[in-house]
Amino acid sequence: MLDLLKHDTLLAIAVAAAFSAGLNVYATVTTLGLLAQAGVVQLPPSLHLVESWPIIAVSLALFVAEFFADKVPGFDLLWNALQTFVRVPVAALLAYGATSNFSPGAQIAVAVMGAGIALVAHGGKTAVRATVTPSPEPLSNTALSLGEDVVAVGLTWFATAHPWIAASATIALIVATIIVIRKVLRAMRRVFDGARRQWHALVATRSSPPSPTR
Repeated sequence: MLDLLKHDTLLAIAVAAAFSAGLNVYATVTTLGLLAQAGVVQLPPSLHLVESWPIIAVSLALFVAEFFADKVPGFDLLWNALQTFVRVPVAALLAYGATSNFSPGAQIAVAVMGAGIALVAHGGKTAVRATVTPSPEPLSNTALSLGEDVVAVGLTWFATAHPWIAASATIALIVATIIVIRKVLRAMRRVFDGARRQWHALVATRSSPPSPTR
């Protein structure tokens, strides 16, 4: 029963950590490492590298870099696009390492699930940024970025203290994120469809022959 409970607890932590990594992978790794160093959480042996001071220092430095880069309108979109190749793979590795005492097949399945969860979180973040960044005022962009940082750090910490509550909150966040992504995609599709219709109307007007005059 203890083994089953341990498996379930690790799975819950992996779910929450994967979503956090999709928002800010450096904040997630830094938080896990510091919590492990403080004795708040005991990471599996396969994740002991995360709690090493060199990894914590590098993650913290990258977290600081992202803290500023993520709040510059326009540049944040480029930064987030590049982070796709960091957040999703690292989330998969964290999920894989957190479940090292699972069977090999289950461990791979959890890693794939972690990558999928991180991709949803990252996709939702990118979709919302794509709609907010064109706004002329920078406050909304900064507020969003700060909120994402708080969620990444807070959810990671909460997962180590209350894994099942954190996992339940993560599932709710995943559902909400998917709904937001669908709405953003529909809004963008309507904008592009309207622009295409206006373009076709303009081309048709310019290409039509002038009416004969008497």
